[in-house]
This record gives sequence, C-alpha cells and structure tokens, in this order.
Amino acid sequence: MKPKALADGIAVWCSHDEIGPLEKAIENPRNPNKHPEAQIKLLANIIKVQGWRNPITISKLSGFITKGAGRRKAAELLGVSQVPLDYQDYENEAAEYADLIADNRIAELAEPDLDLVKDILESIEGLDAELTGYDFDQLEEDLDPHINEPPADFKEFDENIDIQYCCPKCGYGWSGKPKPNE
Repeated sequence: MKPKALADGIAVWCSHDEIGPLEKAIENPRNPNKHPEAQIKLLANIIKVQGWRNPITISKLSGFITKGAGRRKAAELLGVSQVPLDYQDYENEAAEYADLIADNRIAELAEPDLDLVKDILESIEGLDAELTGYDFDQLEEDLDPHINEPPADFKEFDENIDIQYCCPKCGYGWSGKPKPNE
C-alpha cells in the first residue's frame, strides 16, 4: 500500500490539509500537557518507523496547536522540516481550549486490558513491542503486581525460627537461632 504523501521522506498515512513547514505548528504557550523526554523519543521512533498516523492540528482561530504538541516535538527531534498539518475551526476560545485539554485527558481515562495487550504482543508475528510503547518486563509487573513479593508461605523473620547457614566458600553448614542485634 502506498502512503498518501511523504513529509521529509516519512510516510504520511493520515488525512491532512497540507504538508507544511514545521514552523507553522506553533505551540500554545498555555498548553497544560507536558511531554517527558522519554515519551518524545518513543514517539519520534514510532513516527520514523510507522510514518505519520496523525497530523498536527492547528486552530484557525488562534494559530496554535490544539492537538499534536508532542508530535511537533518528535518532528524536531527527527530533524524534519515538513509535517502533515490539519486546520480546525473553533467557535470561540473556550471551545478551542476545551478541545486542547480534552485531547490528552480523554486518552488518560482509558483503561487498557493488559491481558489482551500481552496476548496481542505475543501472538502477532513481526510486531515490535517497542513501537507500541509497551515494555514486556513492565507489562509482566503490571499484570502481576505481586511478582516481586515473597510467596504467601514465606515466613517472616522471627528470632525463634531456626536458621540454616552454609559457608559459600567451603560449604560448612550449621544451624541455630539468630542472635538479636545489640
């Protein structure tokens, strides 16, 4: 399948109004959504490998980005000068800010089915987990938050419990009760 366009050599799969200069995508100075460096690096890699799947959305009212500030930062990191741009009409400033804030907030409210995510990552051949934003080790820990805890039948420390000792160098073993700390 052929992409809709190319922007600085990166495939553009999403709908857009134009492939335009990155300078047209001006960040809103009042955007409350902050993007950590690790997120931007991950997003830049996803865009580089998968292409543009979402444009940077700009308000016709203010000229500022309403959706895609992270994508803009990723484009900067990639060193590209052309990006897919989409222009939106807003009735007023309140509607524009509501859209800007809701864009990230709605995604935050989603609750992923981690068992299904794991199943997909394990079952789809050729699926690069890094391009999904998931890390297998973190996913395992998220699925089983008790993974790093001792087993339920693990005995707590008690000075009345006999302890078995073994010298790691010579193998000499002995048992006894631990001495209380003085």
